[in-house]
Amino acid sequence: MNKGELVDYIAEDLEVSKALADRFVNSFTEAVCSNIRKDGIRLAGFGTFGSAKRKARIGRNPQTGEEIKIPARWVPTFKAGSVLKESVERKKR
Repeated sequence: MNKGELVDYIAEDLEVSKALADRFVNSFTEAVCSNIRKDGIRLAGFGTFGSAKRKARIGRNPQTGEEIKIPARWVPTFKAGSVLKESVERKKR
């Protein structure tokens, strides 16, 4: 599902215009992006958005085999909640 399909789904499910559903999706993504590094975002049953710092490390260029330095950086993380895990498990059966 891409963003357009998500907007269509929300608009139909909530019986609102696609423009309003699009504003909702944009607002949600903005909230996640602006708060992920501070405290993270916890949605009970769904999951937790957070961030983690990766250490600097040595990697290899796959084409040449040459060693390269990969700098330390912050990366987004997501840990699925119990309701989401159960939903995925039911669909696999």
